Amino acid sequence: MRDYIWRWDTDWFWCSKNVFAQNPVVRRLYGRKRLNSVSYSRIMRWNSRVGLTRALARLAGKHPESVIQDVDIPVGRARDFLAFLLREIGILPIWICPVRASRPDRRFPLYPLDPGTLYVNFGFWDVVNDPVKRPPGFHNRAIERKAAELGGIKSLYSASYFPEDEFWKIYNGSAFRSLKQRYDPHNALRDLYQKCVLRYRGPAAGRDEAPAMKLNPPC
Repeated sequence: MRDYIWRWDTDWFWCSKNVFAQNPVVRRLYGRKRLNSVSYSRIMRWNSRVGLTRALARLAGKHPESVIQDVDIPVGRARDFLAFLLREIGILPIWICPVRASRPDRRFPLYPLDPGTLYVNFGFWDVVNDPVKRPPGFHNRAIERKAAELGGIKSLYSASYFPEDEFWKIYNGSAFRSLKQRYDPHNALRDLYQKCVLRYRGPAAGRDEAPAMKLNPPC
């Protein structure tokens, strides 16, 4: 209980350690008014400009990958996912929260969870510092594969690396295309795959700074 209360700053609990705010002395230097996501965002923008963490990673021989994910796993397979997460990704702390539909008949076509199943949401937001140089999105892609293997699904607010056919199979491509045809027949807006996956294919795909702010998932 003491550790829980001490760690959880308002709206930036998962980010504190990236600016050394888990240290009581540093926390006092920041002051209560700065222990929030506004201060964190300013520090991370500065870091992106000057490349401090990139330089430190190079000196340490590390290859960082930002991993900012939320996944929903059926409760019967939650133990398997947690074991994978601790073994292969190694991020701590982890947010763990039970999730289920508010009514048995409540369905979300583009985020197709079984309304009769209890899920466990795992949230983890940090940087994996790998001593081996990996392809862009290596750890994020491993999480996507494991979630699908265990009958779960991941939220799309964060970096995604799905192949297109796999993406539409998971996120109900037929339902999306029907909505797209009805409300955007002239393709004025990008489709879900373009917005959630292709925007990460490029120089930023393996970005190596500390994690950005976690936003609420669009679904």
